[in-house]
Amino acid sequence: MSGVPKWREDFPITWGADNYTTRREFTKFLVLVSGATMLGNGYFALDRFRWRGESFPVVEVARVEEVPVGGVKLFRYPTADVPALLIRLAEDEFAAFFQRCTHLSCPVHYSETTGRIECPCHQGAFDARTGQVLAGPAPRPLPRIRLRIAGGAVIAEGVWEG
Repeated sequence: MSGVPKWREDFPITWGADNYTTRREFTKFLVLVSGATMLGNGYFALDRFRWRGESFPVVEVARVEEVPVGGVKLFRYPTADVPALLIRLAEDEFAAFFQRCTHLSCPVHYSETTGRIECPCHQGAFDARTGQVLAGPAPRPLPRIRLRIAGGAVIAEGVWEG
């Protein structure tokens, strides 16, 4: 009996650049890839807490007379890269929310006929007064912007937590 394994007799091809991966190398690779995936998912999980504890700018969003009852004004808050929507629900009632659906960040819009904020991507719907989820796959309410009215102006002054 020769010192050549049986499989080598069946497959007698030799290649000078044979590079075998050991179980230890393969396990190390799996651990590193799993760790990187976990860190990436952790970033998105913690992203929802991004604005908690921050101080927000106080910004005039609109003049009261600019937005008719049932009307909408688009603006950006708290920074220039965050779209938001101001809705005039009644003569003296305004609500403002971030304009991204909490499911997959599709842009939402206010429907005056239904009185809801709707997401066209997956038929999501939110309450226009509270931002609570009414329909669709959204996992949480729309982030609501804190407003006050002073001197005929609608002023954004923060984001409601929760």
